[in-house]
Amino acid sequence: MIKVLIVDDSALVRQSLTQILSSDPQIEVVGTASDPYAAVEKMRQLKPDVITLDVEMPRMDGLTFLRRIMSQHPIPVVICSTLTTQGSATLVEALEAGAVSIITKPSLVARHFFEESRLQILEAVKGAAQAKLKKLTATPRLQAVAKQNADAVVAPLRKSALQETTDKIVAIGASTGGTEALRVLLQSMPVTCPPLVVVQHMPEGFTRSFSQRLNDLCKIRVKEAEDNDSLLPGQALIAPGNKHLLVKRSGARYYVEINDGPLVSRHRPSVDVLFRSTAQNAGSNAIGVILTGMGDDGATGLKEMRDAGARTLGQDEQSSVVYGMPREAWLIGGVEKQVALEWMAASILKVAQ
Repeated sequence: MIKVLIVDDSALVRQSLTQILSSDPQIEVVGTASDPYAAVEKMRQLKPDVITLDVEMPRMDGLTFLRRIMSQHPIPVVICSTLTTQGSATLVEALEAGAVSIITKPSLVARHFFEESRLQILEAVKGAAQAKLKKLTATPRLQAVAKQNADAVVAPLRKSALQETTDKIVAIGASTGGTEALRVLLQSMPVTCPPLVVVQHMPEGFTRSFSQRLNDLCKIRVKEAEDNDSLLPGQALIAPGNKHLLVKRSGARYYVEINDGPLVSRHRPSVDVLFRSTAQNAGSNAIGVILTGMGDDGATGLKEMRDAGARTLGQDEQSSVVYGMPREAWLIGGVEKQVALEWMAASILKVAQ
């Protein structure tokens, strides 16, 4: 059983989350707290495996509380918030402070929205329970290694390359623990890297701030993808929260299509959607990468990419926060090679030559 403590100042949210989490036989809500001070005592008494935490609460804000938890008694924390454009930058800080993932508060607007919300909340809590808490960093040494590899394998542009349609594109999928893994990976990428397109499981209203934060940290350009954006060298496009992202092709130009669509593999955006569209439209001109995450989203799509001639890489167990998605892809033959996160950028650049 996964023991969960719910920390939120709203009685309605505490009740809704309790009902949702208790509907799964693998989860037990051992307690609730209306503020961080009450939560500290509950943590001592109940010893939860996972905490769901709001960031806006009286007496002490959730971000301050999170930092204290991670410095004194690390425990997997899932941020549960009403996401707004104004507040999304705070949630980026929460991930950097050690939160495992972010979910939106239960949607009570319509039955199908509530069911989607329920599935995503359960998935996030189960993923958090499996998380290995550790600090991931892109050290200057690793960045230097990546640059050295890039200089060795990225040849100068040839005029003939403009007529060829063999320029590589890189499709990347991640979930639990993926925000930090992506930071490490993208910070290690040089401006000469192939076009990157990314699906990270995260809610609507958050991916723009996440992309902006990565853009500030990385040498390459990072942006939230918009419909019809071209895939360009030295750029990473991040799928918008609650939207599917597909890779399309027109002649030698690769671009993205953004759509609503139903949940796929219990997610929107779905890694399977990205990988399958890449297999169909890029084939052997693509590289597929699956990073840390709970569940099996992306496994089937990565296998389709490999069957279509793409090179495929999976994050190894030791460096994964949750070795779920990479494991499933490996077991069905979707992963050609397993790689530690610190060497993933260099490995991508090597197979892209």
